Amino acid sequence: AGKYYTKRNSSSLIAFDIANGDYHFQISAAHSDSPTFKLKDRPIIESNGYLKLNVEAYGGMIDATWLDKPLTLAGRVMVDTGCGIETRLLFIDKDLLIIPNVPIHFNREINKGFAFNNQVDMLPVFSAGNLSEADFDKMLAKELGVKPEAILAKDLYLVNRQKATVIGYDNELISSGRLDDLECVYTSLLGFIEAMNNDHINVFAVFDNEEVGSVTKQGAMSTFLVSTLNRINKALGKSDEDYYRAIAKSMLISCDNAHAIHPNHPELFDVKNRPVLNKGIAIKESANQKYTTDAFSRAVLKKILDKNNIPYQTFANRSDIIGGSTLGNLSNTAVSMNAVDIGLPQLAMHSAYETAGAKDVEYAIEALRAFFETNIDIKDDKVSLEV
Repeated sequence: AGKYYTKRNSSSLIAFDIANGDYHFQISAAHSDSPTFKLKDRPIIESNGYLKLNVEAYGGMIDATWLDKPLTLAGRVMVDTGCGIETRLLFIDKDLLIIPNVPIHFNREINKGFAFNNQVDMLPVFSAGNLSEADFDKMLAKELGVKPEAILAKDLYLVNRQKATVIGYDNELISSGRLDDLECVYTSLLGFIEAMNNDHINVFAVFDNEEVGSVTKQGAMSTFLVSTLNRINKALGKSDEDYYRAIAKSMLISCDNAHAIHPNHPELFDVKNRPVLNKGIAIKESANQKYTTDAFSRAVLKKILDKNNIPYQTFANRSDIIGGSTLGNLSNTAVSMNAVDIGLPQLAMHSAYETAGAKDVEYAIEALRAFFETNIDIKDDKVSLEV
């Protein structure tokens, strides 16, 4: 018994709480990444007295939301220490960059719709003339406490510097960058930590690279989860048959934010399955299996939530609109088990600054805590729930 964790690439993490009792896994999975822009290896572009950073899109963001606001850089840098190569995390706590719009006087049609070109329109300004290309590496070196020549490689991304805030006269809304999917990471983590008296193995998983397909070594389609569960099985002295039986009895909650009905465009949503803010988590379904939810997993989760008086809603896309995908169905290609997709309803998904309901944070924590505290005993097509 005990609580442990392991990580991969320092961007994906799996924590687990081993209890004595029924041998199966109850897993939450969220993702750590969000749409942004990534620096290329040779990032400095000199143009008309400006120094710009050469970036490319990471994931599918709403481009316009990144313009005309203070930005900075964060990520990791590989440093030559003289004794080997070391990973250093970097966050420059300064309003460092900006991507300026073209004035409307030169782009009269912009409010009628404009297609941004990532190689032309989305390059942030690093200097207006005072700095040289060498100053960029000098800046990184100073932040890291090393010499410029010690920097070997870097994975650096743009970060929106707008601070998170509570909005509304009655404090109904929260707004921040990266609510998708750090809101689910936070709420599922607290649910995992606060869960008491579990009679099984609880697992909290956070994967990277969901926004670009989850196909990396640290993504949901990687071997990370299945390898970790196998290592747990072997550490407990269990056989392969014990493992297969445990997986058959296990359940996964895929936690990735959902779309709340939009105040100005309700016509984009299903007529019935349309979550609103501050009314609880959304259970997501999709006939084309973009989400893992089926009647079995939905029934199990609804029963747990009903027993604990935790509100919930349902989400499905309009039948003529193809929605996005998430990580639950992808992780199930690596280790297959009963699974359900949920998310906190939010507005402006994939904007640089998103909005969600303040109450839904607590509802999500309660939902995940109840899931982790309930012993889900699956036997073929029958389930019993014990607390």
